[in-house]
Amino acid sequence: MNVKTLCLAILYNGDASGYEIRKLSTDGECAYFVEASFGSIYPALARLEEEGNVTSHVEIQEGRPAKKVYAITENGRAHFLNSLFDDLGDDVYRSEFLLFARFAKELPQSLVETRLRERINKLDGQIGDLRKTLSEHDGHAADAWVIRYGIDCLTVARGYIESHMHELIALARPETARSAAE
Repeated sequence: MNVKTLCLAILYNGDASGYEIRKLSTDGECAYFVEASFGSIYPALARLEEEGNVTSHVEIQEGRPAKKVYAITENGRAHFLNSLFDDLGDDVYRSEFLLFARFAKELPQSLVETRLRERINKLDGQIGDLRKTLSEHDGHAADAWVIRYGIDCLTVARGYIESHMHELIALARPETARSAAE
């Protein structure tokens, strides 16, 4: 799946500006699907418009610059749904946390323990946010399924860290006067 498909997915449910598409793809309901930057969204929207999959119009805003709003066409709807028949790529998972964990043996135990507890707290927050989203959800049953999937994935990750954090801490360097000062 690519950025063009993500743009069509977002526009499938309603008109949006490039900024709104970016916001939905980073902080909103589409944040878990495909990574999309401003630098990739606007060229994708331009190509989609050239192909007849979206149209755009300029909205004047009082006290703010005008914004370009995109709408999906019937051709775009068909193109999007047809793209869902294509083979799905592998999930892409990148994690600074896992990079940190990989080098835990080089770090002081107190830092490793701190980062593990921070990760558990962060996961608790993400799980809580998704549970809140689910409780406020009034859309399609498939949306609720996706949200519950996210909750379960994060819950398993949290459980693994909590159950196995002692192993990673034990791999880390014991505290010394020097490492405590660092």
